[in-house]
Amino acid sequence: MTVPAFIERFDAVTPRLAGGGADWLRRMREDGLSRFTRLGLPSRKAEAWKYTDLSALGGIDFALAAIEPDVAPHHLPEIPEFGGLRLVFVNDRFRPELSEVERLPPGVVVADLAGVLAGEGDFLADWLPRLAPPESHALAALNTAFLGDGLVVRLSRGVRLDRPIHLVSVGTARERPLAFHPRHLVLLEDGAAATLVETHVGQGDVSYFSNGVLEIGLGAGAELRHYKIQDEAPTAFHVATTALRMDDHARYEGFILHLGGRTVRNEVHAVIAGRGGEMALNGVTLADAERHVDNTVCVEHLAPGGRSRLLFKTVLGERARGVFQGRVLVDRAAQKTDAYQLSGALLLSPGAEMDGKPELEIYADDVKCGHGAAVGELDDQALFYLRSRGIDERAARRVLMEAFIGEALERVSLESVRERLAIMAGRRLESMGEGEER
Repeated sequence: MTVPAFIERFDAVTPRLAGGGADWLRRMREDGLSRFTRLGLPSRKAEAWKYTDLSALGGIDFALAAIEPDVAPHHLPEIPEFGGLRLVFVNDRFRPELSEVERLPPGVVVADLAGVLAGEGDFLADWLPRLAPPESHALAALNTAFLGDGLVVRLSRGVRLDRPIHLVSVGTARERPLAFHPRHLVLLEDGAAATLVETHVGQGDVSYFSNGVLEIGLGAGAELRHYKIQDEAPTAFHVATTALRMDDHARYEGFILHLGGRTVRNEVHAVIAGRGGEMALNGVTLADAERHVDNTVCVEHLAPGGRSRLLFKTVLGERARGVFQGRVLVDRAAQKTDAYQLSGALLLSPGAEMDGKPELEIYADDVKCGHGAAVGELDDQALFYLRSRGIDERAARRVLMEAFIGEALERVSLESVRERLAIMAGRRLESMGEGEER
């Protein structure tokens, strides 16, 4: 779908989107459209998009999912269970009959964005523009122009929610290609704590385009555990942008598991704005066929004593392609920063390809920072050792792959989620176990 096509549909569809009547939201949408018109769809000429090609989007005529009919429940894929609260969105439309939101304790808001905008949603006018990704981000601008429904989480000062919040996004296009632009907002005030599980699943042979933005604001001493599973349909384009801002001594633990999709770009912009903030983001990508998965992360340390850790493990089979771009910026004021990033990739076939670009940009002189990147194959000696002990080749290959990704999975601190992620990854590896020998 071309830029002019998006512009042409803007006036017709915006009155039917969430909160369409609010003046501040209308101005915000118009600003988003103006920025997207100026920037256009990202191309590989831009350094940040050097390894990921979205040109195929321009040739598909996507209808806006927000104005399409609802999808009947019996046409939906199975939704995984993680317990706790659950909000389900199908093609970016909240489905209360599939969701489970029990009575919430005082100081907790967990709701759909459209519902909040229809009620007392004026506080969103202060937060949505504040946490949005950089002005130069074209797809975040497109999301702002057409933002539909999404999840809103707000915890008051000192509130600690012991049940996980499960955000489920289901993508499905049955008759024509669809595009949807969910906008999610998570605000934890000083000393608050929560766990968010994000699951993206899809089905169907028709393409769809999920272009989501998640904005996270963590107050002083707030803690968020955030786990994401991306298992979109094989025909799906999945672009997700997370904007994270952390105040003094806030803590963020994140994990991303990539299992599906046709073309995937998961982008995280983190700003450690307060003293002593700690961020850890780990990920596992398992891709075969001709899937393309891009993990791009930017961490900015703006205050002293911050700590960040990035660890991404990638397993690629057949003609799959993986990308890791990690950039860590340490401001002059961010003395005593401790930052490290590492990307490791395992190639199972001659046609698989991995691109890595870790970067450090340091303006302080009292820091401890480093990075590393490695690409390799399954170790022949280790395979021989396992087979000499009666393990068949397929099982031996899986043992080595599970050991390779295990370092990242072990960093998920919530045991119930870690066990579920390991099961899901194991099933995916089982189907990749017969990758071509290099």
